[in-house]
Amino acid sequence: MLTVLDFLQQILSTPAILVGVVALIGLVAQKKPFEDVIKGTIKTILGFVVLSAGAGVLQGSLGYFGNFFNFAFNVSGVVPNNEAIVSLGLSKFAQSTAYIMALGMVANIIIARFSRLKYIFLTGHHTLYMACLLAVVLNVAGLSGWQLIVAGSLLLGLVMAFFPAIAQPTVRKITGNDDVAFGHFGTIGYVFAAYIGKLFKKEEKEKQGIKVKTTEDISFPKRFSFLRDTSIAIALTMLIFFLIVTGIASNKPGFDASQLGGQNWVLFSIMQSVTFAAGVYIVLQGVRLILNEIVPAFKGISEKLVPNAKPALDCPIVFPFAPNAVLIGFLSSFVGGIVGLLMIIVFNNSFGFAFALILPGVIPHFFCGATAGVFANAEGGLKGSVVGSFLHGILITFLPAFLMPVLGGLGFANTTFSDADFTVVGILLGNLASLLKNGTVLFVICVVLFLIPIIYNIVVPKKLAK
Repeated sequence: MLTVLDFLQQILSTPAILVGVVALIGLVAQKKPFEDVIKGTIKTILGFVVLSAGAGVLQGSLGYFGNFFNFAFNVSGVVPNNEAIVSLGLSKFAQSTAYIMALGMVANIIIARFSRLKYIFLTGHHTLYMACLLAVVLNVAGLSGWQLIVAGSLLLGLVMAFFPAIAQPTVRKITGNDDVAFGHFGTIGYVFAAYIGKLFKKEEKEKQGIKVKTTEDISFPKRFSFLRDTSIAIALTMLIFFLIVTGIASNKPGFDASQLGGQNWVLFSIMQSVTFAAGVYIVLQGVRLILNEIVPAFKGISEKLVPNAKPALDCPIVFPFAPNAVLIGFLSSFVGGIVGLLMIIVFNNSFGFAFALILPGVIPHFFCGATAGVFANAEGGLKGSVVGSFLHGILITFLPAFLMPVLGGLGFANTTFSDADFTVVGILLGNLASLLKNGTVLFVICVVLFLIPIIYNIVVPKKLAK
């Protein structure tokens, strides 16, 4: 039987419904006419459904690519996957996770209201994943009952405001305004890629009147002008990769031909590359629909509940601003993942390390790598995008390897989180707990960390803070 807690958890972990509720509240707070409230709410939900549909198409195509890649090149190891490890975590910590998620969103509103971190995190599934991570790690640290729930909720509320804050300077450059924020727990990786992009001194060159070539300035000969269409460029690029990987895999002994669905491997590659491009196109349309609705609707909440707050939305929100960087970031990050895997093998064989072999998961390298490419492009142009997302790929290969020992004792050794913020929070919190070996002290630290931005806002004058 579905309990109230289960129902609440389902609402909070369903992005379309969660953001639809936010839009509904915002429109009602602005006293919009009934018809505008209905239209804005439904179109917001529709936008997320469209976005999710596109993401599903992408994941299906990338799933084939990842399986064929591993078979073609005979690699085995751990493929980081948020959904897989969260499903394991929820089997043991479902109730704690639900409470931390619900109260964490309240804590997010509190910290946005009373500190200078004016961000409301609206990416529901990532909120669920982080709540699960915190429930697991804090439980291992010795916290239980109300202490675990309070500490986890406060930490969740803090990171839901902190990570959008550190991403916002680059988000302003990407979008050209300050209306919307970025809510995706891979932010450390994106900020890292943006920092690498800055090494190419884009701003300094622009001040000197030197035009810095961005991913969107890529020029093609007249005969190849069709490549300016992002969908066409993505389809043709992915076709090359699919032909290589599927061609090698399908001609190896032991290959399961049923995976091709009865199609010739060439035809299969063509269809999957076009399907991938279609997925990107659908995602972009969903993002545009969401932005057109959620930003005006959110003003009601911002004006009434948290003045000057910004909605922090999922990573595809930045894709329409640099479509070429999406593809470049994905490919560069994936190559970085392969290099990272080779580096781990060398470290293990030559220096006696015992890192788990982290395989390049195609899905995290697409969504996170593409986002890193957009961030790095905003700071350093084309070169920054290539190098920044490549190094991002290496980063999200090594971070899960360092997280594995923290989760291994929980019986989760066969999988791990993929995105940078999950891994960094898990590594820091897990090692802090191991160092302290005192749950009460850790609980106090969690409370203090939550209070720091609020106290800072009270004590430090705003002029001085600026």
